[in-house]
Amino acid sequence: MSPLDAEHRRLGARMVDFGGWEMPLSYPDGTLVEHRSCREAAVAFDVSHLGTVVVGGDGAFDRLQGTLTNDLNRIGPGRAQYTHLLDPDDASVVDDIIVWWLDGVDHAGGAEFHVMPNASNTAEVVGAIGGDDVTEGRAVIAVQGPSARERLSSVAPEAADVARFAVRRIEWRGTPCVAAGTGYTGEDGVEVAVPTEVAPAFWQAVLDAGVVPAGLGARDTLRLEAGLPLHGHELGPGITPLQAGLGWVVAWDKGSFRGRAALEAERSAGVTRALRGLAVEGRQPPRQGCPVLVGGAVAGEVTSGNFSPTLGHGIGMALLDPTVEAGTEVVVEVRGQALAARVVPTPFVGMRRP
Repeated sequence: MSPLDAEHRRLGARMVDFGGWEMPLSYPDGTLVEHRSCREAAVAFDVSHLGTVVVGGDGAFDRLQGTLTNDLNRIGPGRAQYTHLLDPDDASVVDDIIVWWLDGVDHAGGAEFHVMPNASNTAEVVGAIGGDDVTEGRAVIAVQGPSARERLSSVAPEAADVARFAVRRIEWRGTPCVAAGTGYTGEDGVEVAVPTEVAPAFWQAVLDAGVVPAGLGARDTLRLEAGLPLHGHELGPGITPLQAGLGWVVAWDKGSFRGRAALEAERSAGVTRALRGLAVEGRQPPRQGCPVLVGGAVAGEVTSGNFSPTLGHGIGMALLDPTVEAGTEVVVEVRGQALAARVVPTPFVGMRRP
């Protein structure tokens, strides 16, 4: 249960199970309003269902470096990095992860990393990298949107000043917290990890600053418009970083990491499928698992689909034969209905930067 569970229920949120957590899907104004509020102003998401695994002390850097795909040497203390944990046998993505490398430390012992797995994968990530699971002791609140920093500045000025993909220790009303310039909406924003005992007060202060509460429904439509993968859809068993178009997450020049041999074999042979964007002519979206046909033959299947509030039509992502390129006209079979679509580049809606 999220430390903010009572706050969501007080606001009339529709609660759903997500990765074993009861989380808000939407609030009374609905997903469309929440989505547009993020694109136009600022919203707050409770993302406490994401794990936090603290890996620190002697050997922490080497342990992460030798397990995860990205290269921590590309960043440094006070920075965040997107990375993958791979299956050692087939290089599929066990989890996609954000690593917060806390500032004020260095490689030579005493380094502290906050590794952020997806909701249902925390135990498996701990098994691979070690560390302490501190998920139960904090809430994580993501303030996102073009006005996010301005509105957050009246609540937590230190957090509002954190640069994109920077990480900083801050204090809020005398309580130590951590803020990072990260998020998963395609908009600028800040995620703040706050201890459970102050989480409700911090959440309320953010809402009092004019930030709209938003649920998992809007988070999904936002990340889909931004072309961002979701574990269990574009990533997961049988899906490698190369198939998902995320080769940039793999640091081939850093040495060994878990799953490297299998991934190198796929790189040499070439992928058998590749992630593509789909745009539908009408409002009806493609849905996960629906077959995608090119010239009457099945070329792959949909991994995610939804109505795009920004574009006004259905969009989706699909794993397709790698020869299917942008501009190709396709048909998506949705419950026996043939849905005309076109393969398009992603992101569907441009990623914004501060």
